[in-house]
Amino acid sequence: MNKEHRFDLRARTKGFALAVLRLYSSLPRTTEAQILGKQVLRSGTSVGAHYREATRARSSAEFVSKIQGGLQELEETVYWLELLVEAGIVDRSQLCDLFQEAEELISIFVSSVKTARKSR
Repeated sequence: MNKEHRFDLRARTKGFALAVLRLYSSLPRTTEAQILGKQVLRSGTSVGAHYREATRARSSAEFVSKIQGGLQELEETVYWLELLVEAGIVDRSQLCDLFQEAEELISIFVSSVKTARKSR
């Protein structure tokens, strides 16, 4: 990720969704992998949608609600990624970047909620 995108949450959340999409495309065609993969795909691609909705919020309460929705999807994505690893479907080393980006986005979203609540 280039330095400019590092601070652009719109680009980062879209990049996260694209990385999740690439992961899903690379998964084995077994039933277990596809079921878990579809869960990761759903939650991982919705983070950016929640962020974009938050940027159009009409109030700080609506902003917080949308960011918290994105935060829930990030936490869920991490859960499904952990299951892919613990089920032996994907090696953890293949998911290091996704885990790291998810954790960084979680930190940013949590900070955004705290800041928005303070400013109310």
